[in-house]
Amino acid sequence: MWYGRTMGIKTLEWKKGKLYLLDQTKLPEEETYVACSTYQEVAQAIKNMIVRGAPAIGVAAGFGMVLGARHATRKSLDSFSKHLDQVARSLISTRPTAVNLIWAVERMQKFARQRVSEGSHDLEGDLEKEALRIMEEDLQACREMGRQGQVFIPDGASLLTHCNAGALATAGYGTALGVIRAAREAGKRVHVYVDETRPFLQGSRLTAWELMKDRIPCTLITDNMAGWLMYQGKIHLVITGADRIAANGDAANKIGTYSLALLCHAHRIPFYVAAPLSTIDLSTAKGDRIPIEQRSPAEIINILGRRIAPEGVKVLNPAFDVTPHRFISAIITERGIVQKPYRSNLKKVFQRAGTRDDDPTLIG
Repeated sequence: MWYGRTMGIKTLEWKKGKLYLLDQTKLPEEETYVACSTYQEVAQAIKNMIVRGAPAIGVAAGFGMVLGARHATRKSLDSFSKHLDQVARSLISTRPTAVNLIWAVERMQKFARQRVSEGSHDLEGDLEKEALRIMEEDLQACREMGRQGQVFIPDGASLLTHCNAGALATAGYGTALGVIRAAREAGKRVHVYVDETRPFLQGSRLTAWELMKDRIPCTLITDNMAGWLMYQGKIHLVITGADRIAANGDAANKIGTYSLALLCHAHRIPFYVAAPLSTIDLSTAKGDRIPIEQRSPAEIINILGRRIAPEGVKVLNPAFDVTPHRFISAIITERGIVQKPYRSNLKKVFQRAGTRDDDPTLIG
């Protein structure tokens, strides 16, 4: 079954015991797929950003657990658990900031132990069904986030989004781009400014590609143009995704997000974050406790394989930064729009997670 589909975009497929991933390092020039038949291959695909985006790597890791369980000995619950713990550590170590990855792996671990203790005779099949449930839940969560969040986008708005928080970053539809897509489906006219998102260029390579496939009007800009466009009144709001949201509402997202939030604050422009509940980490009290992934200097000193910096230069390449909650206008989830104070209201959204509201709900 294909997932991550919107207007022809196919991000992940689970087929005949293999996970097929759209190679996002090759976009927009090539649309090719990588087949993973072992958990090690899934881990490598996540680490190398063949698949990326917090929800999407969580979904991929779920199938990585299925592949890991395939080769586990089932002589005892203890031996099986030890093997699955090794698989889990390998997958979690690939991208330390995105909590969706940890959430999905731990969910699969707990489910596997339960099925082993119950004497399952088809553990791999059981785990496959659970991974498919995670995938379907993410797709539905994105659509619900879009439905709820589109109320913040007025007809005729020009907005800015950072990095890629679309179908390519999720099981389908997207978080931040899902809100934009829902606004279009509601008949609203929107225009999207897409910043390049250095150094990996997820904006120019991926977001612009998605928006053009969906025929949503967009304009590509460099990262350092945003402030001037805000000053000119050309940007009415900013919406991004997130890789981890702390209990107090601080949000880790792609490096450069914090700068945009500061610019929005200075220009009195709303700054929204769209993310599923699996991105919210109530066990992390505040943003300065979120681990920040440090990536290879090669991503900065090279573009498309060509060196652009002098030999031997020192490089700093944090993949994420943290936006303090005071700069966030609202957090859009599939279970409601969370407003300040975030510490108490994020707890409320989890307390209500077992229910479904038919109308958009403000929590706060």
